[in-house]
Amino acid sequence: MHTISDRTRWIQLGLGLLVMMTISSPQYVWTLFVKPFQATTGSSLAAVQVAFTMLIVLQTFFSPVQGWLIERFSAKAMIALGAALSGLGWVAASYTDTLWGLYATYGLLCGLGTGIVYVGVVGLMVRWFPERRGFAAGVVAAGYGMGAIATTFPITDMIAASGYRHTLFVFGAVMAVIGVAAALGLRTPKAGETPAIPADKVASAARDVAPAQMLKTPLFWLMFAMMAMMSTGGLMVVAQFSAFAKEFGVADAMVFGFAALPFALTFDRITNGLTRPFFGWVSDHVGRENTMAVAFALEAVAIGLLLMFRENAYAFALLSGVVFFAWGEIFSLFPSTLTDTFGTKHATTNYGFLYMAQGVGSLLGGPVAALIHDAVGSWVPVFGIAIGLDLVVAALAWFVLKPARRAYLGVPGPAVPEMAAPLAVRPAVG
Repeated sequence: MHTISDRTRWIQLGLGLLVMMTISSPQYVWTLFVKPFQATTGSSLAAVQVAFTMLIVLQTFFSPVQGWLIERFSAKAMIALGAALSGLGWVAASYTDTLWGLYATYGLLCGLGTGIVYVGVVGLMVRWFPERRGFAAGVVAAGYGMGAIATTFPITDMIAASGYRHTLFVFGAVMAVIGVAAALGLRTPKAGETPAIPADKVASAARDVAPAQMLKTPLFWLMFAMMAMMSTGGLMVVAQFSAFAKEFGVADAMVFGFAALPFALTFDRITNGLTRPFFGWVSDHVGRENTMAVAFALEAVAIGLLLMFRENAYAFALLSGVVFFAWGEIFSLFPSTLTDTFGTKHATTNYGFLYMAQGVGSLLGGPVAALIHDAVGSWVPVFGIAIGLDLVVAALAWFVLKPARRAYLGVPGPAVPEMAAPLAVRPAVG
């Protein structure tokens, strides 16, 4: 039987999940608005796509500032503000007729809003669930990854029936209202509302490390490099997925009564969402680095099989789901590992710095993959690089990150002292 504290925690998780779902559409249904924005602004595809790039850059590279604001002021108020900005970005975009107006609304407002909500909710949940950090971070991250599933078809239908302006206004307003209402129910945990962390399952910090001190530790930069490599390798495949399917000749083939490409994209979004709480839950029980090594190696195998059976539509569609299943867990494993290592007091700002690695991946993954393809005329080297990055990071998780964290936290076992030793004085581990 749950205590009042337990019920409170699950309510907080549910509210965090709901807020995350309200901010997922600006990124995941962007493609539905590209042609209408081109027609209205009279701009090229490349010029319109700058708005999407702004959304991603502002969401990721400004996350340390957004995290600091959340910790400096009320988490509830800042997350509510972020949800409002994200929705209002759509409402304002419904009125704009110019390219710069599109950048200022869809790019700026939605980018800042989604960034505040994302780092704020993840930072809050890893504090509410210290013994289930991986699972809790995975649940809310899944809300962001899968939230647009509920809106994609209604938005598509409304655009066809009433036009894109009306659709942006209605859905922007609805998402803002729901997001703000849910955010206003969020709060930080009080003393005694969260259980202790089982030391036999996950090594965790006894004291908190401020961002400035964290940034002086090689351990943080190891995690940053690992997340950046995983983001880059995964996005090299994710960002070019439609192009792969068309070049391999399977995009329009029928699988289970559906065209292979839309079936795969729908299946992938589901697996990309489910993996986040699943592998987060696994990591809560068997350890973060152990789970990383298995998941990242699984992605390497899945990408290799996808390449091997690329001309088989059924294999392509199903294996793509495995690729996404083995990739999306970075959004639960890395924030939980970071908080385990550097504590909860500055968890939101600290994760803001680590989340910038996703921005690095978004800038490198798509463009680099396209340049490689144009240079050699094949997607095979792109797959090869993604597989290589997966295997490198899996090895780093097992052979470097695991012993380095144990040394940093003072946990008995083999260690890598040169990686564990921070450049500043390390806080004592109680």
